[in-house]
Amino acid sequence: MTQNPSANAPLAAGWQHPHVFSQGNPLAERNTRWAVALTVAMMVAEIVGGWAFGSMALLADGWHMGSHALALGLSAVAYAAARRHASDGRFAFGTWKIEVLGGYTSAILLLLVAGLMVYQSVQRLVAPAPIQYEQAVFTAALGLAVNLACAWLLRGGHAHHAHHSHHEHPAHEGHGHGHSHGMTPADLNLRSAYLHVVADAATSVLAIAALCGGLLWGADWLDPAVGLLGAALVAGWAWGLLRDTGRVLLDAEMDAPVVQEIRDAIAASPIPASVCNLHVWRVGTGLYACILSLSTAHPSVAPDFFKRLLSVHEELVHVSIEVNRADTSGRPH
Repeated sequence: MTQNPSANAPLAAGWQHPHVFSQGNPLAERNTRWAVALTVAMMVAEIVGGWAFGSMALLADGWHMGSHALALGLSAVAYAAARRHASDGRFAFGTWKIEVLGGYTSAILLLLVAGLMVYQSVQRLVAPAPIQYEQAVFTAALGLAVNLACAWLLRGGHAHHAHHSHHEHPAHEGHGHGHSHGMTPADLNLRSAYLHVVADAATSVLAIAALCGGLLWGADWLDPAVGLLGAALVAGWAWGLLRDTGRVLLDAEMDAPVVQEIRDAIAASPIPASVCNLHVWRVGTGLYACILSLSTAHPSVAPDFFKRLLSVHEELVHVSIEVNRADTSGRPH
């Protein structure tokens, strides 16, 4: 006879909780769309201006801005996709990693753009071309203004205060906000977009400096040299973004501070217990899931006791604990 799973639903009702750990960031999503529109408009102006005025630095800055337009677009799409599929049961721990995947993809595209910038700069060093410096400086300065405007729109991407209640999840029952890190890590998707425009602003400053050097001292070599410097900046930033997003996508979080905090909490427990296995991974901005296997000689301690010990760590939003019985010699029963 086939058992109906729904027949036992009332028995599990008190122990279930939602698996949507990220509530999204509507303000960041809207500001990112505005930043995309501004960046695309300026990208077109700089690329056209670079070709028309013969400036490699300006052209490189335009391509750089184009890469950021694409990255910002990916961020906006990732926000929308994560919001649209937030209630999709196929995602075991929510849709937050869609945003992280957008950042990872934009980093790969940035590396490709850096390669293109190197190629064009070397080509200009080998075969110099005349540059209309006054027009190029004006266009680059306008690009810098757009970058700063976008950075202002996305300025909230560094960190924000944690706001999760301990009563939202069983692991947090019975405790108030006894422990808090105060500030949670930044929205990774928003931070990605913010750093894109900040790096682009830095490239714009370099382009202006190179063009002014050529205008005042006739140092035409500065223009393609700054193109190479800008390419190095893009590549370095892209590598950092690949590293940070890759760690999240591959669940390489076992060196996060919360892991040692979990071990310390168990070590300080009034009921002695040993950690057999511990797995921690990120499921949201500054939020973690945890699977913990313990061994204890106590005859009747329940997993809920250890869940209460960990409930002071508000970044732990999904905790599963297994308690194994052992005799005083540590051997399993």
